[in-house]
Order: sequence, then structure tokens, then C-alpha cells
Amino acid sequence: MSTLTRNLSGAHEMIRTYCRRVEIPVLGEVAVPPPDKLAYYAGLGVLAALQVIEWPLALVITAGHLLADQHLSGVVRGLGEALQSA
Repeated sequence: MSTLTRNLSGAHEMIRTYCRRVEIPVLGEVAVPPPDKLAYYAGLGVLAALQVIEWPLALVITAGHLLADQHLSGVVRGLGEALQSA
């Protein structure tokens, strides 16, 4: 399998992973992360609840990861649409 084909199949898989979306009143449409990411966020919540880390730090880390995932899903979707139209 060539590198290009491997990259394209990986992009297609990412689109399938992030295609679940939820409408949140203030934020708008948000992609629902896969279960492994949800477990990561739950772990941050547990650490904050047990006061291992401060809750503002847990919020900042979670927000950063959510924004990064949101950006990544948009980039991958755009790549998929461009490849589909080609």
C-alpha cells in the first residue's frame, strides 16, 4: 500500500470517527469525541474532583483538547470533501 493510499484511508477513518455531532445551545454544533477521548476527559474530571489538579487547570486542558479535536475534524472533513470532488 502506498503512502498516499495509507494517508487517504486514515483520513477517511477520521471522518467516520468524528461524524457524530451534537447541537449545544451556546456553542453551536460540536463533534462528539470517540470513547477513548471521553475516558481521557473523565479522568481529568476525576483528578480535579480528588483535588490532584486544580479544577481551572482541568478546564483549560479539556477546552484545549476539545478545540484541537474540533479543528482536526474540520480539516479532515475538508480534505475528504476535496478528494471526493476530485
